[in-house]
Amino acid sequence: MTKKKLFIPIIAVLLLIPVVYLLVNRYNHPVSPVTEETLDSLEVIELPEPDLLYGLPVDSFQIEENTVKRNQFLADIFLKAGVDYPTIHTIVEKTKPVFDVRKIKVGNQYHLFFSPDTLKQLRHFVYAIDNTDYMVVSLGDSIHAYRDIKETRKELKVASGVINSSLWVTMTENDINPLLAIELSEIFAWTVDFFGIEKGDNFKVYYNELYVDSVSIGIGEIQAAVFHHRGRDYYAFNYEEDSVKHFFDEEGQSLRKAFLKAPLKFSRISSRFSNSRLHPVLKIRRPHHGIDYAAPTGTPVYALGDGRVIARDYQKRGGGNYIKIKHNSVYTTVYMHLHGFAKGISKGTQVRQGQLIGYVGSTGLSTGPHLDFRVYKNGHPVDPLKIDAPPVNPVKEEHMQDYKSYITPLKLKVDAIPLPVSE
Repeated sequence: MTKKKLFIPIIAVLLLIPVVYLLVNRYNHPVSPVTEETLDSLEVIELPEPDLLYGLPVDSFQIEENTVKRNQFLADIFLKAGVDYPTIHTIVEKTKPVFDVRKIKVGNQYHLFFSPDTLKQLRHFVYAIDNTDYMVVSLGDSIHAYRDIKETRKELKVASGVINSSLWVTMTENDINPLLAIELSEIFAWTVDFFGIEKGDNFKVYYNELYVDSVSIGIGEIQAAVFHHRGRDYYAFNYEEDSVKHFFDEEGQSLRKAFLKAPLKFSRISSRFSNSRLHPVLKIRRPHHGIDYAAPTGTPVYALGDGRVIARDYQKRGGGNYIKIKHNSVYTTVYMHLHGFAKGISKGTQVRQGQLIGYVGSTGLSTGPHLDFRVYKNGHPVDPLKIDAPPVNPVKEEHMQDYKSYITPLKLKVDAIPLPVSE
């Protein structure tokens, strides 16, 4: 064998030695197990959150947004999207427990989610029922429909205004959601005379406004407010006691008073609140927005709550002798078919809860002695038997220290809200 031929195998052996060494070393020294220390040294790659629309990943679809047109039906939308009639029929059946598709409204928004390929097949249909609710129809191997609610976002806000004409106008002038006027009138209904607002009266409010996407859908919880009326500050703090929230003043007194359960002692209810009742005298159907309490002639009738008599009159072809009492800017009560009025009751008289105001009779259009009693809330008739009786008790003694601690920072916040400077 020549030297050259001998040299080649020697070189090959030398090249194999490192490979053999590595294999033997790996066998004798296996990979170390992953420990807490080694994990800490690893680089963590955070994946971005997918962009979702109605809970569906935007990147996975071709999405088209549109609104329902006049005289457009659900079938028209699906046909245009390439869905055949048999499938549309199945969709209508599947949506029945979720939403009546015959009630889709002109102008309401809908989205079509198509497959991202060239086939562009409809995968999901989303219809916005209102500002919060929406319906999803998913098309695949099977069709299913469901209803869901958009996430509502709370935004903490402050508002203030000096009243020159009315609370509602002041809200508009200061670019404040006018629904806040309704909320304030409800909270301060028993302490502020909103029909006797004086120029210069003002308010400050610390509250939440509710948003879906970027659209305001209403007023959320009012945490604290102060209303300056006729030279006096009236505070309201929203405090939870025994799992129920009520509004109390800085001394822990409730801002609301309670009504009596009924304005008289009666034998039975002869007629209830109805939008279509057969009138016993006229023999025609018409609304009866009150409660008829059957009671003997002369039965005493009492004021349901504190208030001012704004009418004491006679209506020949209707309520006969009647009294109308305004309790606050929200509630008014009417007492009809009276036999007579109590002494001292006239228009403008201030009455107290439970004060005698008249007597049961059968005057006007009536078939027998009874009291036709009616309640109006913000000018609209409501069922007297369904009035949500306001709380009347103050904060409990055992909760008073907690209440004082709770309202102290709130009072500082609401007091610090600046009033708009009049130009």
